[in-house]
Amino acid sequence: MQIYLPIAEMPVSVLLILAMGAAVGFISGMFGIGGGFLMTPLLIFLGIPPAVAVATQTAQIVASSTTSVLGAVRRNALDLKLGSILVFGGLIGSVLGVWFFAVARRAGQLDLVIVVSYVTLFMVVGGLMLKESLREFWMTRRGRPVRPRRRAGQHAPYLFWPLRMRFYRSKRYMSVIPILGLALFIGLAGALLGIGGGFIMVPALLYVFRVPTTVVVGTSQFQIVCTTLVALVLHAVANQAVDIVLALLLIIGGVFGAQFGARAGRNLRAELFRFLLAILLLAVGLRFALELVVRPEEPFSIAVQEART
Repeated sequence: MQIYLPIAEMPVSVLLILAMGAAVGFISGMFGIGGGFLMTPLLIFLGIPPAVAVATQTAQIVASSTTSVLGAVRRNALDLKLGSILVFGGLIGSVLGVWFFAVARRAGQLDLVIVVSYVTLFMVVGGLMLKESLREFWMTRRGRPVRPRRRAGQHAPYLFWPLRMRFYRSKRYMSVIPILGLALFIGLAGALLGIGGGFIMVPALLYVFRVPTTVVVGTSQFQIVCTTLVALVLHAVANQAVDIVLALLLIIGGVFGAQFGARAGRNLRAELFRFLLAILLLAVGLRFALELVVRPEEPFSIAVQEART
């Protein structure tokens, strides 16, 4: 069964898109993160223009993250004060990301920017996570306790920078400058690459800022849903790149897949969780890297461009 995507200007299989949405939703539910980092590359591999894939995926992220935030509110697992700081920095990053997205698209370099950004981000983050998970496997196998990188009571210097603020729900007292920097980067990457950024935000809050696990996911999802919603509106208004038909199919498939993924994720050990996620990131990064070195089947293409007045 085929359906025509009006913005992507191409027909796709309804069952294939629903299956992709369900598969990515399953992985998202299993790992507790947004699936934009995986769905956007899959849409691009399917032949959907990168601009449409990036912009449309933000709609699916908004839908899935909203559900997570509502659940966190019911469980009192949300640090609203910390989340507000993250949203402020993320909104600035989202605006900058959408602006850079439009500039690169007008210059005809958007595809190259997206591919290079994915390769760099995924290889770095995936490599670091793989190194940490292998270290834990090695220490556990040798019967040694996994030693923390920092001793108890010892804090990183950047937490004592100016503009310190107390976050009562997270039981932390630290500078908001590095928090704003993290949120700005994730907001920019999310708008440019069509990712929620949870796979970066969650480890950063846990290991860099030492935020308690009980509030990390809810606070991260709160930032993601606010900044991604702004990015979605900006993409729809400024770039006209959001395909509502594709977005609805992805949302429907993702909702079903996430329910089963959440059940499967409960049985994963923490070190196995990080190892599988690292392998997933590296695999996607390598797939994009191949596009930079493999000669395309059609080196040249003809496209109709709008005349500028």
